[in-house]
Amino acid sequence: MAEPFTFKQFTVHQDRCAMKIGTDGVLLGAWAPLHNQPDSILDVGTGTGIIALQLAQRSPAELIDALELDDAAYEQCVANFEASDWADRLFCYHAEFSEFVTEMDAEEYDLIVANPPFYTEQVNSGSLERDAARQESSLPFPNLLEGVAKLLTPEGGFACIIPFSEEKSFLATARNYGLYATKITHIKGNHTAPIKRSLLYLTFEEKQPLVNDLVIEKERHQYTEDYINLTKDFYLKM
Repeated sequence: MAEPFTFKQFTVHQDRCAMKIGTDGVLLGAWAPLHNQPDSILDVGTGTGIIALQLAQRSPAELIDALELDDAAYEQCVANFEASDWADRLFCYHAEFSEFVTEMDAEEYDLIVANPPFYTEQVNSGSLERDAARQESSLPFPNLLEGVAKLLTPEGGFACIIPFSEEKSFLATARNYGLYATKITHIKGNHTAPIKRSLLYLTFEEKQPLVNDLVIEKERHQYTEDYINLTKDFYLKM
């Protein structure tokens, strides 16, 4: 059984979720820009609820909605929300994204975040739930971007984390929906490692994006100052 993951201000139970707490989700929850002071936030495919909980800690947004299709993950997310200090601001919907977009067409969000499934190749980990959670076909990028464009306020932003190898095609698809990257952070495990992930912040404003790198470790279990500064409000040992 997966042990609960304890952060500085909340605990996440994850024994019923196919996708456990990972660096990607924590990075996105810590990195997602809040400069437009969002009053309404949506976390697509929330899983344990980790990213929504991080944003509740970081932001005074009155409305933080989350969306989860998997039955067990949905129930666990609801429990994690209810056990937190921000239960009155957090709400999880049990629905598929395209269905949610159709039903909530009148609703708009100032910030949308997603740590989407992104293995475009067939995966077989032995767990159907885990494979579905990580399989890109369960929420193809074009479907995600189309829905985001419909639900985002004109001045709002969309933050996500994807494989660096998918960045070029993802941004090309985003342009089809009028979404453009304004901030890009490339993630490397260490200084000599190749870029592994791209943190992207997209808006309806087309301009030259700010691009930087974030290196996680100087050496094994020796974290860089940049990574510590980004995550220290969450990890107990930072």
